[in-house]
Amino acid sequence: MPTNFTVVPVEDTPLSEPDYDEHILKEEDKEEPDMVAGPYSGEETPRETSSLISTDHDDSIYGKNMALYEDEMDSTPMVSSLLNKLANYTNITQGVIEHEEAESEDGIQRVAVKGPQMGTFIGVFLPCMQNILGVILFLRLTWIVGTAGIMEALAVVFMCCSCTMLTAISMSAIATNGVVPAGGSYYMISRALGPEFGGAVGLCFYLGTTFAGSMYILGTMEIFLTYIMPTATVFNAEEPTGMQNNMRIYGTCCLAIMTLVVFVGVKYVNKLALIFLSCVVLSIMAIYAGVIQSAFKPSNFQICLLGNRTLQNSKFDKCLKTEVIDNVTHPTQLWKLFCEGDFNGNATCDEYFTHNNLTEIEAVPGLLSGVISDNMWGHYGQYRAVVEKKGQSSERVSDNTDKDISMPYVFNDIATFFTLLVGIYFPSVTGIMAGSNRSGDLRDPQRSIPTGTILAIVTTSFIYISCVVLFGACIEGVVLRDKYGDSVKKTLVVATLAWPSSWVIVIGSFFSCCGAGLQSLTGAPRILQAIARDGIMPFLQVFGHSKANGEPTWALLLTAAICEIGILIASLDAVAPILSMFFLMCYLFVNLACAVQTLLRTPNWRPRFKFYHWSLSFLGMSLSLSLMFVSSWYYALVVILIAGCIYKYIEYRGAEKEWGDGIRGLSLNAARYALIKLEEAPPHTKNWRPQLLVLLKLDSDLGVKHPRLLSFTSQLKAGKGLTIVCSVLEGTYMARGADAKLSEQNIKAAMAKEKTKGFCHVVVSSNQRDGFSHLIQSAGLGGMKHNAVLVAWPANWKQSESSLSWKNFIETVRETTEAHQALLVAKNIDTFPTNQDRLAEGTIDVWWIVHDGGLLMLLPFLLRQHKVWRKCKMRIFTVAQMDDNSIQMKKDLQMFLYHLRLDAKVEVVEMHAGDISAFTYEKTLVMEQRSQMLKQMQLSKTEREREPQLIHDRNTKSHAILNDKPTPTSDRVHMTWTKEKLISERNRQHREANMTVRDIFNMKPDQTNVRRMHTAVKLNEVVVNKSQGAQLVLLNMPGPPKNKGGDENYMEFLEVLTEGLERVLLVRGGGREVITIYS
Repeated sequence: MPTNFTVVPVEDTPLSEPDYDEHILKEEDKEEPDMVAGPYSGEETPRETSSLISTDHDDSIYGKNMALYEDEMDSTPMVSSLLNKLANYTNITQGVIEHEEAESEDGIQRVAVKGPQMGTFIGVFLPCMQNILGVILFLRLTWIVGTAGIMEALAVVFMCCSCTMLTAISMSAIATNGVVPAGGSYYMISRALGPEFGGAVGLCFYLGTTFAGSMYILGTMEIFLTYIMPTATVFNAEEPTGMQNNMRIYGTCCLAIMTLVVFVGVKYVNKLALIFLSCVVLSIMAIYAGVIQSAFKPSNFQICLLGNRTLQNSKFDKCLKTEVIDNVTHPTQLWKLFCEGDFNGNATCDEYFTHNNLTEIEAVPGLLSGVISDNMWGHYGQYRAVVEKKGQSSERVSDNTDKDISMPYVFNDIATFFTLLVGIYFPSVTGIMAGSNRSGDLRDPQRSIPTGTILAIVTTSFIYISCVVLFGACIEGVVLRDKYGDSVKKTLVVATLAWPSSWVIVIGSFFSCCGAGLQSLTGAPRILQAIARDGIMPFLQVFGHSKANGEPTWALLLTAAICEIGILIASLDAVAPILSMFFLMCYLFVNLACAVQTLLRTPNWRPRFKFYHWSLSFLGMSLSLSLMFVSSWYYALVVILIAGCIYKYIEYRGAEKEWGDGIRGLSLNAARYALIKLEEAPPHTKNWRPQLLVLLKLDSDLGVKHPRLLSFTSQLKAGKGLTIVCSVLEGTYMARGADAKLSEQNIKAAMAKEKTKGFCHVVVSSNQRDGFSHLIQSAGLGGMKHNAVLVAWPANWKQSESSLSWKNFIETVRETTEAHQALLVAKNIDTFPTNQDRLAEGTIDVWWIVHDGGLLMLLPFLLRQHKVWRKCKMRIFTVAQMDDNSIQMKKDLQMFLYHLRLDAKVEVVEMHAGDISAFTYEKTLVMEQRSQMLKQMQLSKTEREREPQLIHDRNTKSHAILNDKPTPTSDRVHMTWTKEKLISERNRQHREANMTVRDIFNMKPDQTNVRRMHTAVKLNEVVVNKSQGAQLVLLNMPGPPKNKGGDENYMEFLEVLTEGLERVLLVRGGGREVITIYS
C-alpha cells in the first residue's frame, strides 16, 4: 500500500546578521567528520550507525520554528534532513570492482568508486547464466543421460532445478527485505539467522566456492589433456594413475597462473568475463544447431562394435579384422590388438574376438532415427564393466575380466548408480548466488536480484531439460555412456553433435571452465574476507586484511591452498559431490532463514518480493537436506559435523554480535510458549530442582562482596535450571541509574569469572529491605520463577553499629517463608571452595532434624555432580530422643535412602534429656542483658541526637515570637525553654538511665529463651563432635520467632547452633516435597 507524503514549506524570517548567508555557506563547505562508534557501557544495545541519520544541525535553522523539539535534535533528526540523506544515499560497491584509492596531500585516503550502474540483464542474469552453465554440461551431462536414461536424468535435473528455484524464491524474499550490501548469501544468512549459523554456513559457502574452483580447473585440464593436446602428458595415460598424476601437475600449474592473475588485479578477470560468457553461449548455440542438422544429415562419427561391446577406435583406423590388399589378406591393427603370433602361422586370438563379428554404426544417428527409445531407461554398470549395446547380437564366452582389461574395450571407470549421478550433476545448477553476490554493483538490487535470478534458473533449466531429451534422441546410447569419448577417436561426446565443427564446443568449453575457475578464485576470498571482517571467528581475523587496492591477499592464498587439495584429488567425479554438499548446506539455510522470518512475522520482515510462502521455503529446505543424503550420506554427515563444530566454536569463542536475527526471534517465541505452558500447572516433584534467587551484597566500589557465593551457585546448579543474581542499591533510580548499570556490569563479570550461568538484575530502592522484598515477590517471569533464595550469613552482625543488616536478614527469612520458598543461608561463605578447587576427600554432612520437604537430601546429591565436590562422601545424621528406637530409626532411614537412590552413610545420634546447665543459663542471661542494653544505648543515642535540635528549634521559635507583632486573634499558647527546666530535664533522664541499668543487672532470663538456648548448645555439641572435620555441614534452619521483639535472640541462637563449624549451609524448606521415591 503506497504511502503519500505531503511536504509543507515553512517560511522563516532570515536572521538579521549580515553574515548569515556567508555563515551557512561556510558550514556547508566544511567536511563532515566520520562518525566513530564510541564505547558503550552496561547492557545498552548500541545504536546502529547509519548513513541515513545525522545528528548535525544548525541552531540558527531549527532555533525558531522547531524550538519545541530542540532537545531531541541530537538523537532524532528532522524529517527534511532524513529525506535529504535518503536522496543522496548510494550503496557503495564492495564487490569485485577494484577500488581505486588515491592519497591526498593531507594524507587522508579517499576511495573513488563509481556508482552502481548495472541492471538486471548485465548484473544478475548473465552472471548467473555463466555460473550455472559450465563444466558439467559439456563434460558429464551426456554420460549422465546415457547411464541414467532420459527419464531418470530428467528426474535428476528436475530435483536439482526445483531445489535451486525454491532457494531462489527464498533468497529473493530475503534480498528484497532491505538493502543487502555485497557479501551475498553470507550476509543474508548471517543477518537472518545470527552469527553462529551465519558463520557456519558462510564458511560452508566459502568452501563450496573454493572446491568449485578445483572442479573447474580439473575440468579445464581434462579438456586440455584429453581432447586438445593428448600428447602433452608427462606420465603415461595408459597407466592406472598416469592420467591422475598428469591432472595434478597441470592443475597445480593452472591454479598458480589463475591465482597470479587474480592477485595482479580483478579488473583483468572482469574484462575477460564477457569473452568467457560468449564462449558458453556459442557452445550452446552450436549444440542446438547440431541437433537441427542431425535431423537432415547424420554426422561423420562412426563407432565400432565387437559383438555388442564398444571398442576404443583411437587405437585403430578400420573396423575390420582383416583386409584384402592386392588379393592378399592382411591383418588389421584391430586384429593385432586381440591376437598374438603370426597371422599366417599359429596365431592365438581372444575367444570373444574369434566368435563375434565387427559392426560399425553411426555415433549420432540423428533426431529422427528413433534412438530415443533405446535411451529412455538407465544402463547402470559396475566398475570396469564393458560398455555394451543393448539388443545387439553377440555370442557369450567364458568370463575373463582380467584379460578383458587389456583389450581395447570401453570400460566404466566407476560403478554407477542413481544417487552418484545426483551428486555429480548438482554442481551444474549452482551459481544462483552470483546475482546476490553482486548486489553492491546493481542499480536496483531489490528489483534485479529476484527477476534476474529466477529468469536465469528458468532459462538454464530449459536448457538442461532440452539437452537431456535431445542428447537421448540424437546420440547412440553406448556413445553417451562413453565418458571420455574413446569410441569416437577421443572426441568430446557432446562435440560430436556440434555444428559446424566439434572444435567449437571443445574450445568454448575450455574457456568456459577457465572463466568459471577465475570467478571462483575471485569470489571465494571475498566471502572469507567478509566473514573475517565481521569478527565472529577470532582465528580468521588475519584473512580480513587486504592490499592497498582492496584485494584480500591472505584470503586468496588460503583459497589457493584449499583449492590445491581438490586438485590433488584429481577426479572431477570425486570433487563434484564434495562441493554439492557445501552448496546444499548453504541453500538449506537460505530456505530456513526465509521460513523462520515468515513464520515469526517480525515487524522488520517486509520483503518487496511477494511471491513466497513459508511452505515453499520448508519444501526447499527439505529437498536440500534430502539431496545431501541422496548424493552421499557420509559426505553429508561430514559437512554437518563441520558446520556444527563451527557453530559451537562461534557460540563459545566468537565475538558477540546482535544482528536482529531470526533465531533470536525464534528463541523469544519458543521461550514465550514454554513460559505459558509452565504456568499452566506447578512442576511435579520429579521435575523439581532449586531455581535460585541469589541476593548479593555490593561493596563501596559496587563490586561483588562475596564472589564465593557465585562459585557455590555454579557448583549447585551446574548450568541447569534458573539462576537470578540480584542486588539492591539504596536511593532513587534517577540519581543512581548509572550506578545500577555499573553494578550489573560488575556482577556479570563476576558471574562470567565464576562460570555462573543465569540472569542479573540490580534494582534501586529507598532501602534494602524493600528492595529485597520486591525481588523475592516479583523476580522471574510466568512459570519461570525462583523457588529458593540463597543469601550469605550477615557476618559481624554483633559488632555492627547499625542493626539493619541482621534485621533485613530476618525479614528475608520471614518473607521467603511466607512466599513458600526455600531458603539457603551460607555461613562463612568466603571459606567455601572455588570452582578451581578439587576436594580430594572429606564428607558432606547432613543433619536432618526436621523434615521440610527433603531439600536437605537433594542438595548434597546436586553438589556431588560438580567436580569440586565429586569425591566427597555423603553422611546423614538424625537425632533420636530418649523414647525413640534408634536402631529401628537407622534401618528405616537406610531403607528410605535406598528408595531415594541416594548413596549415603546413615548415623542416628542420641540426645539424652538433661538438666539445663549453668553455662546455658548464663549464656541466655548474657544474651538478654546484651539485647536490653543495646536497646537502651540505642534509645540514649537517639535522645542525645534529638536534644540539641530540640533546644535549637525551641529557641528559634521563642525569638520569632518576640520579633513578631502580637496577634489578638491568636489562640496559640507559646512556651519558653528556660535554663532551670533544661537542668531538671537532664536530671530526670539520668535517674531513668540509672534505674534502667540496675534493672538490667537484676533481670532474670525468659524461660522460653533458656530452653531454646539449651537446644542450640546441646545440638551444637553433637554436631561439632561428629562433623567438625566435614567439608560442608547442612543443617535445618529453625524459623524466626513470631514476635519481632525476639529477633536479636534468634540471631544469637543461630550463632550458637553453628559455632565451631567451618562451612555451614542452613536450609529452610519451602513447604513442599522436592524429592520422591517413585519413578
